[in-house]
Amino acid sequence: MTLEYRTDAPVTAAQYVDALDRSTLGERRPTDDLAVFERALAASNLLVTAWDGTLLVGFARALTDFELMCYLQDLGVDAGYQRRGIGLELQRLMRAQLGPHCKVRLSAAPAAADYYPGIGYRRHDRSWELLPGDPLG
Repeated sequence: MTLEYRTDAPVTAAQYVDALDRSTLGERRPTDDLAVFERALAASNLLVTAWDGTLLVGFARALTDFELMCYLQDLGVDAGYQRRGIGLELQRLMRAQLGPHCKVRLSAAPAAADYYPGIGYRRHDRSWELLPGDPLG
């Protein structure tokens, strides 16, 4: 297996949704609505991908100012390619794009909660979320 890692590869919404489904992240995303992912990909300003030929097998998609904060929105690897260091390499390449003061934050998928402490992430207990439909105020 020879993988190619890219920071400049265009990714279609269909490719992304297919990769989400193969990584199991699709279980928690509205993958039946490609327009959502077209907009999400267009608004993301950092995308690192792993390719096996023309097949997208891994991705790290983030929103960042590149200097202070990077929110890792999605980190996924095709289930058939997991446990080969692909996710770690995607994060290394993502982090290489960031300035020296930039923090990385994420919300772990339930199945991945034990993965992140093992590679150096620290637990952050001061995050909050407002879900769609929740009243504000």
